[in-house]
Amino acid sequence: MKISFKGSILAVGVLTLTSVAFGQKKNETSAAVVYKQQFQMNMMKGKVDAAKKSLIEAKGFIDLAAAHEDTKNSQKTLWLKGEIYAAFLSLGMSSQDTSFIKLAGEDAMDVSAAAFKQGYPLGKKYKGEIRDGANQKVIMLNGFAGMLYKAEQYAEAAELYLYQVKFSDAIEVLDSSAIYNASLCFEKVDEFAKAAEGYEKLAKVGYRGTTSAILASSAYRRAGNLDKAREVINEARKDNPSDKELLLELVNTSIDAGDAAGAEKALADAIATDPENKQLHYTIGTIYIDLKENKKAETALNKALEIDPNYVNAQYQLGAHLVTWAGDLNTAAKKLKFGDAQYDVMIAESQDIYKRAVTPLENYITGAPKDKAVLNILFQLHRNLGNTEKALDYKKRAEAL
Repeated sequence: MKISFKGSILAVGVLTLTSVAFGQKKNETSAAVVYKQQFQMNMMKGKVDAAKKSLIEAKGFIDLAAAHEDTKNSQKTLWLKGEIYAAFLSLGMSSQDTSFIKLAGEDAMDVSAAAFKQGYPLGKKYKGEIRDGANQKVIMLNGFAGMLYKAEQYAEAAELYLYQVKFSDAIEVLDSSAIYNASLCFEKVDEFAKAAEGYEKLAKVGYRGTTSAILASSAYRRAGNLDKAREVINEARKDNPSDKELLLELVNTSIDAGDAAGAEKALADAIATDPENKQLHYTIGTIYIDLKENKKAETALNKALEIDPNYVNAQYQLGAHLVTWAGDLNTAAKKLKFGDAQYDVMIAESQDIYKRAVTPLENYITGAPKDKAVLNILFQLHRNLGNTEKALDYKKRAEAL
């Protein structure tokens, strides 16, 4: 009988390849069996130590399957890998055993989310399992993050919220609330650049209207990135040019950048959208003071007091502004050459401004009777204006403090 040596070699080769492929499929199957039947069953029975051993065994099988060409891109392998690696965190945290979590590696959650993300679009067979698994991880992470937040462990909470974002992204979902929560946590630990990046992502998708853009700009300002802060606000204003809060944030950015003129323009635009807002008029008044626009500052602060006569900040700021303005005018007059006709004009104007300062400061001191500095200013004002009796009264009140 003739035996085809060539055919025999081919047959052996086919048998070898089939055995290898079967071996890798067996690792995939073994991982599924150990994870679903042993690990999950032990968890249901509360057998934590047994569950840990089962999970370690399942990881060994899935790592072999994930490392081989025949199964590393299998949707089933990727699903199981995502489940098994994430389970180390859930079991470790629930049993308060952080050393167990590390057995899957420092990047276990990244590996898990990446496996889900890779496997999700590969077909329909395990797409539902991956979607359910990712959603379960989102719920788990949200719960753990909330616990850490309540314990004021904000940096750790932020990390878990970001993992929540990754698992949602794996199944093509943008988890806006998790991004927001992570950014909020970053703010609490002064990680303003990270907070700003999160808020900016939300601003781009219109999450919470213009609020996210304002939060992003504010965080960028506190991170010292004024150009980026301005960029975010200007982008938001393309669709909301008259939004008052966006304009106010632009004002704050301009102020932080030392651009008083830019702040004035932005705030003037804001006032046009809300003319009865006392705080807007107060703020533009303080900006005019910085710009040495004394008359405009007085007008703006008076407008704030017209809206709310008991607005303490405006009372104090207006009085202080008028006193400073009058003092500067008085000093400038005394520097004129002897005989200059402007001297009398400037002195008279200075006295008139001093008189206008009395009313807001007296209204202020009514609500803050123990402000010694303002009592002394009122003493000096009345003495300068020739109101001796009032001057002495304010002097006594100041001395009594």
